[in-house]
Amino acid sequence: MANHKSALKRARQTVKRTERNRFYRTRIKNITRAVREAVEANDAPKAEEALKLANKSFHSYVSKGVLKKNTAARKVSRLTKLVNNLSNEAA
Repeated sequence: MANHKSALKRARQTVKRTERNRFYRTRIKNITRAVREAVEANDAPKAEEALKLANKSFHSYVSKGVLKKNTAARKVSRLTKLVNNLSNEAA
């Protein structure tokens, strides 16, 4: 265990950050899963709604420093491609 005052503070900060990051990582996985499940179920309206939520959430996580800008863009791009393919197949 840390002995110095500054080391104790860093340990406390690490615990808080770890908990916060775990929440965001889980949220990102759940949002992504919702889009993929809607696509697999061929439910275009639900998929588009989930994609809107994903886009909004991922970019807000960028502003909070949880995700890097390109990471969010890549994830949204891949999900968008899935939803667009679903729309093209229906047409």
